Amino acid sequence: MDFYKPHYDVVIIGGGLAGMASALQLQAKGVKDILILEKHNMPGGLATDYVRNGFEMEASLHEMMSIGPKNARLKVGRFFDEMGVDVDWLPVPEPYRVVVPKAGIDAVLHDGYEQAARDVDKACPGTFEKVYELLKLCRRVYDSMDIISVTPMSKLKMLREHPDFVRVAGYSATEVIKTFDLPQKAVDILTPYWIYVGEPMDNLPFTIYAYCMADYFAGSFVPRHRSHEMSMKMQRRVEENGAQFEFRQEVDKILVKNGRVRGVRTRRGDEIACDYVICGAYPNRAYTQMIEPKSEVPEGAVKFVNGNRLNVCPVSVMLVIEGTPEENGITNYNTFSGETMDTNEIWRNSRNITEPYNFITTVCLNYAVPDCVPEGYTHLSITNLVPVDPFLNVKEEEYYDLKRRLANEMIEEYIKVGGVDFRSRIAEIEVSTPMTISHYVGAWKGSIYGYSHSMDNHVIAKKAMMAEDHFIEGLEFAGAHGVAGDGQGTQITNGRAAAKGVLDAMAKKEAAAK
Repeated sequence: MDFYKPHYDVVIIGGGLAGMASALQLQAKGVKDILILEKHNMPGGLATDYVRNGFEMEASLHEMMSIGPKNARLKVGRFFDEMGVDVDWLPVPEPYRVVVPKAGIDAVLHDGYEQAARDVDKACPGTFEKVYELLKLCRRVYDSMDIISVTPMSKLKMLREHPDFVRVAGYSATEVIKTFDLPQKAVDILTPYWIYVGEPMDNLPFTIYAYCMADYFAGSFVPRHRSHEMSMKMQRRVEENGAQFEFRQEVDKILVKNGRVRGVRTRRGDEIACDYVICGAYPNRAYTQMIEPKSEVPEGAVKFVNGNRLNVCPVSVMLVIEGTPEENGITNYNTFSGETMDTNEIWRNSRNITEPYNFITTVCLNYAVPDCVPEGYTHLSITNLVPVDPFLNVKEEEYYDLKRRLANEMIEEYIKVGGVDFRSRIAEIEVSTPMTISHYVGAWKGSIYGYSHSMDNHVIAKKAMMAEDHFIEGLEFAGAHGVAGDGQGTQITNGRAAAKGVLDAMAKKEAAAK
């Protein structure tokens, strides 16, 4: 096509947050000849919103971590500032409320490690000192992971400079938390975030638990105009810096010769030459469907994708309800609730779509963005993070009945917490499943959080694999399947890491040519 150049330095497959972060990082280092190909008609992937019957509904964002206020920026916030991406951030009122009536739990935890410890102490007197020490340990591990996830270092240097990280790296969240000798009620109050990384506490590396806790209690934010604002402003900056951004252009093949990338081919047949490809599609799809010719797929790449278990995917109910949040029995921004806080039991239950889910997370956007819907309405999302497996064999003729049943059950579960039956006042409802996610953004089998963060696949293993999975020269991956893992903030970190891989390869090539 006429609008493509004969050759690009880098082609980025996918205009999601990771792809755009890759472009910005490359541009900051002087790489200008960049093409981004996005199959949708807008940027951002799941970082978007949509309009139904006059209501603007947030598609995915619960909250952004790693932002921080202007005077205390964390890594994503600093990156946006450095790149000139000016997003109007609004603070989330508190990390979460957790309600488990059968366990006698109804607690709200606020920002700040000391304050959160006092909140737990209020529910479980006498626990302040131990909880505070646990949260401070989480912060030290968080700081180490920020460095370790992107910076190569020897084992000796890691031991010397990151002793707390090394000390806990081989243990599960359950094992480390047990050393603090906390009552079970306090542990339950401190563990709802495990659902976002999709592993029960017994099999969740403490490093991942610590990262989530430290980040959330440092303060979370949402864009003033929803996640779409973040996506559009990133796109605008990428284009201002000289990159070419093309929509409705789905990449069908990654062209490889003699073990090295030579270009891509779009679904409509355009062949585009380039030196490097940053791929937003999962390695599963890239190595099984996209590499051409197939003979260029190394055996190691096949073993890599077969050896990585997919993380969770969402079942979400997006609602606009007549009446204010208070009138609808909704009193907090983010509420975790259910029948139990036994993460092993919740995990077993989530694998069975024939039974109602016994644990949900609920977000009321009004409490962060008061005018997110017209006055007198409530914007509510109810979500459960589930394995992909139960949905793989759902028959087409059963699918819509399944969506309706799951939505009704999840709404009913939240009504138990709020005490107000708002079903007759629902003005708009949308239900998404793994199939929805797969259809709109091409996530492999609907998984939005990459590969599982289990004890046999923690950050050390991921980091080692990152150094070894360059099966095809010139091919990098950017997305949830990266080392940093889950969520929109970490998507940005993963995109930056992919850009670093390209920059390192460019530097090596340049040095060899001298």
